[in-house]
Amino acid sequence: MKAILTSLILTALASSGHAEEAAHHLRIGWVQAMANAPAIIAEEKGFYKSEGLDVELKGFGDGPVIQQAVASGEIDVAYIGAPPVYQWAARGLKAKIIAKVNYGQAALIAKAEGPITSLSDIKGKTIASVSRGSGMDVLLRGFVLKEKARFDPDSDVTISQMPVGNMNAALDTGLVDAAFLWEPFISQSLLRGTGKVVLDVNKELPEYPWYVIAAPEKTLETRRSDLERLLRAHAKAIAFLNEQPDEANQIIAKAFNLEAIKAKDGSEVQPAVIVAEARKRLGWSAQISSSDRAFIQKLIDYSVSLGFLNAKIDVSEVVDDTIAKSAGLQN
Repeated sequence: MKAILTSLILTALASSGHAEEAAHHLRIGWVQAMANAPAIIAEEKGFYKSEGLDVELKGFGDGPVIQQAVASGEIDVAYIGAPPVYQWAARGLKAKIIAKVNYGQAALIAKAEGPITSLSDIKGKTIASVSRGSGMDVLLRGFVLKEKARFDPDSDVTISQMPVGNMNAALDTGLVDAAFLWEPFISQSLLRGTGKVVLDVNKELPEYPWYVIAAPEKTLETRRSDLERLLRAHAKAIAFLNEQPDEANQIIAKAFNLEAIKAKDGSEVQPAVIVAEARKRLGWSAQISSSDRAFIQKLIDYSVSLGFLNAKIDVSEVVDDTIAKSAGLQN
């Protein structure tokens, strides 16, 4: 009888342990962009684990694909651009931005030896960009073309949609006159000596937010303590990126399979140097500031004016910093 009782107790304890482990299993989807490096750093350096999380990282090519994964319940939380979150809200998929991931990342580049030296020179030219209505497309059309250049994005330029990985080749071969892209593709072009920056968005909009951590309604309602763990691990990763840049650059270069490139003078540029160059146009921060909220609202307004959203959404509908506050990360 005693042996049976002991066996039952051990079984109950084991079951309890498995339940506890399952409670902290978190499926994270992330857009595979260098600016989302905190997700990679947190995994590589054991910050998720140190917070008691058993994380499953799932990489995705863009926001729309992650939206499908969120809607189907495939992932619990996402490292994603801010525009997809308010676009989700407009389509009835309830989710909230709970922390910032990075600032900066985008630039308009042209051929290094070409005639384009300023925004005014791109009138009548062809610009490579990603899919129409995407976050980067909204930033290009709304901010770069309409606000900065005072152009009509539908008539004053031709926007050629293509994967970002094809843009540098399209620029080099003359298929397009300029390209609106992000890191590390900007730095690869600059370090090869084939491209030059016409407009650095981070200089025009210092520390503008781009990637964020967003959670759907179900996760917000049932996994709050795990989201707090996630945000603490996220903050540790950002601290590491800022305090240990050399090691962090090596981790990023390896994670993104960056290869050495040949500079114009024939010298070889190592992958970690590409990452260091990219840091000139992007950085990392977890806190959502009032200026971040204002910028996200501006993106929403651009989306409405460009016809990508049917109705205006207030930024307060898509930002929730209460979890960050309860985790001790937000003022």
